[in-house]
Amino acid sequence: MGVFEYWPNRITALRFVGALGVFAILAAEGNREAILVPLDRSWIRLAFWAFVVVAVTDVLDGWLARRGNHVTAFGRIADPFVDKVLVMGTMVFLAVMPWSRPWFPAWIVVVILAREFLVTAVRGYVESRGGTLPADWFGKVKMFAQCFALGIVMGIHAFALPAGFRDFCVSAGHVFVWLTLLTSIGSAMAYLSRTRRYLLETTG
Repeated sequence: MGVFEYWPNRITALRFVGALGVFAILAAEGNREAILVPLDRSWIRLAFWAFVVVAVTDVLDGWLARRGNHVTAFGRIADPFVDKVLVMGTMVFLAVMPWSRPWFPAWIVVVILAREFLVTAVRGYVESRGGTLPADWFGKVKMFAQCFALGIVMGIHAFALPAGFRDFCVSAGHVFVWLTLLTSIGSAMAYLSRTRRYLLETTG
């Protein structure tokens, strides 16, 4: 069975398929809105729940991997890859949807995406020299903020919320988007600082 002998790796693969499902639903929602079909919350509601399931199961596969001592090279690479695909792909879709664009303007998405490319490149470089740059608490806060920001913004459009609660969610969505931006920049700086220390220690 190879890498899929263990459940954590199977769940990671299923999460990737689920992320593609989220994108397919959002694409269908975008096409529906492009031809001015009357408001139908069913598609975006389906995208919301699919996103929640894929995001939450990240905790499950990590817990199973640690509990069963099934931490594999595939899991170390594929799990954060799926996280990035899910979050950044959903964010790109929301950047072009008329109803979600106020929360995710293109420039914010570009900055966050650039951070992901930068950190991936830096980690790859350090690992090519025999070092490691594991995720720190800053990166975990970033992922938490990203998932909440995306979930809240989709939820606002997916459900007919009472006026007062909707206003709260609108404000919360903006707060979490800005928290996502700030933690993305902060965690990138932390990675660069750790990389600098590693290079000084190994070349000094």
